[in-house]
Amino acid sequence: MQIGVHLPHIGRKATPEVVTRAAVQAEELGLADVWVSEHVILPKDAPYPPSPAFLEPILTLAWAAAATKRVRLGTSVIVLPMHHPVPIAKQLATLQTLSNGRVIFGIGVGWLEAEFSALGVPFRERGRRTDESIALLRALWSQDPVTFKPRYWATQIEEMRMQPPPSAPIPLWVGGSSEKALERAVNLCDGWHGSRLTAEAAAPVIKRSRTVRPDKTFTISLRTSTLPSWAQGLAPIATPAPITSWSSPKIATSTTGCARWRRSPARGARISPRRADV
Repeated sequence: MQIGVHLPHIGRKATPEVVTRAAVQAEELGLADVWVSEHVILPKDAPYPPSPAFLEPILTLAWAAAATKRVRLGTSVIVLPMHHPVPIAKQLATLQTLSNGRVIFGIGVGWLEAEFSALGVPFRERGRRTDESIALLRALWSQDPVTFKPRYWATQIEEMRMQPPPSAPIPLWVGGSSEKALERAVNLCDGWHGSRLTAEAAAPVIKRSRTVRPDKTFTISLRTSTLPSWAQGLAPIATPAPITSWSSPKIATSTTGCARWRRSPARGARISPRRADV
């Protein structure tokens, strides 16, 4: 069982000192990981999220990495199709190297059409752009030189090099609770990144994942805004939302925030007390 927290990088509380204090305290308490979310630009009267003030997530994790040595650094989530995958690949490879291999890349397809419009990205293509971005990230991190012929991104990559590569493989976890999100998780990524789901609501997703790819080992993680009773003492640093991670049959190491359970395949899947973006 492992516990992690969302860093306070959103709203008026998001200051350098507060982010540093939360990351250091999480490490001192023995927590597994710290997490950040993303919105780049929001409509003036958007009902959600409650604050338009978001420190940029990858830079925030770099700040946290400099203040810590062990705790893992996760995105919950980056809206991948809003970003050109080439600079994202460079940023994450650099963060992975500077943090000595502590990055978890949680991604989602996004839901706020106005934000896509502000960034000049077609909202209706976000799923296809996500799939292509995952393939391009994998290629950029593993091939030298790399050649990639994209369909949805205006980029030309022919016998090119991106160095240095990540110091260790970067796990990709995909958010969402739709059938497409689950298919993307088990076929293209290393884990499913559920969010704001109860144990009961997530259980059918676990069952479907085994149907889609019974041969694959991957990670399942959940986030909850309510800490289990045994962890209430951690509430002061659990801002704004702690995360629960869970690991089970055919499910590898998990580190997304609030808690992690491991069960042997013989005992079957069980999920315990993360928002679906797809």
